[in-house]
Amino acid sequence: MTEPIDDGARKYGTNTEGTRFKPGNPGKPKGARHRVTRAIEALLEDEHEALTRVAIDRALEGDMTALRLCFERIAPARKDSPVSVELPVVRSAADAVEASAALLKAVAAGDLTPDEAGRVMVLLTAHKAIVETGDLETRVAALEKTK
Repeated sequence: MTEPIDDGARKYGTNTEGTRFKPGNPGKPKGARHRVTRAIEALLEDEHEALTRVAIDRALEGDMTALRLCFERIAPARKDSPVSVELPVVRSAADAVEASAALLKAVAAGDLTPDEAGRVMVLLTAHKAIVETGDLETRVAALEKTK
């Protein structure tokens, strides 16, 4: 009989039966490969070159699926692309406002897409929070020195 899942299950994770892992057992180690994946890799171990050759030959014969497969392996679609935009150095909250204005200007000019600017804005917002935390630490340290 399995024990019911409770809030502790979220903390420790659950196994496939729905029972909790014991504390100190994080479950499957990071990087562990599924047994089916390992079995397929074992079957294909010495066949990579031959299979690649067949795919290339079929692509050259006009098989569009094989051609797409070859191109996806040679030049996979990028999941992210670099963004280039001039921003002022951000050392204070006021600098972050200037950088934000520069991002909006780049979007308005068509130099960046709104999505690209949004991703940069997330980085800028995180950096602004780090700068503000550093400023607060400096101010608290100065106040503690005066006491």
